[in-house]
Amino acid sequence: MTQPITQDEIQDILQFTQSPDIAQNLRALSGHFSHGVVFSTSFSLEDQVIAHLIFNEAPAIGVFTLDTGRLFPETYSTWSVTLEKYRQPVAAFYPDTMLLQQFVGEKGPNSFYESVENRKQCCYIRKVEPLKRALKDKKVWITGIRSEHSPNRKGMQQVEWDNTNHIFKYHPLLHWSSSQVKAFINDHEIPYNPLQDKGFVSIGCAPCTRAVQPGEDFRAGRWWWEDATKKECGLHVQGEVVSDKK
Repeated sequence: MTQPITQDEIQDILQFTQSPDIAQNLRALSGHFSHGVVFSTSFSLEDQVIAHLIFNEAPAIGVFTLDTGRLFPETYSTWSVTLEKYRQPVAAFYPDTMLLQQFVGEKGPNSFYESVENRKQCCYIRKVEPLKRALKDKKVWITGIRSEHSPNRKGMQQVEWDNTNHIFKYHPLLHWSSSQVKAFINDHEIPYNPLQDKGFVSIGCAPCTRAVQPGEDFRAGRWWWEDATKKECGLHVQGEVVSDKK
């Protein structure tokens, strides 16, 4: 049974994430929570910025990725180049074999195109369930979420309480613009996914991602066959606002 969060824990997380200097926040979180801090990367532009800061400023923070088994070859190449550049580990979490075998056996390899229910079940098996394992017993989950990513994320706070995974979420780049992210990538010569230069602004599994056309929304390339209001995979359900008020 999970323990309720305490006022001291809330004050700690707010204290260690209030600086505009992200590197300072990462060092503070790492020092205070020790190995209880993890960062999930999909090797997006945002995630490459955060990984760069972690590897250089707070290497004790664990970095992991969810390998769904259906990623783009370019994503795997970016993963490899990142390992070569920083010489730091990136842990990989994979779908549960039995769950995946049953799903594909019953519904086929591309059943996610047939219904929202099937797509969400696929996302759960390939991403949500492995994420739960990656976050088990951790205190702080760092993400690359930005408010520009989707309408559902406009109201997010930089620090939230995720009651589903019982963990604090910290979004250090929440208020960064796309131009800020790209400038940081260029200034620090950070490797990134070449698909980003071909109109792929939000990159997930290959069968579920396409390039965004001029004038389209940021998330238009993800699950493009579905209603725009349903375009979340279940990894990031908006959490509760964290406040230091008693």
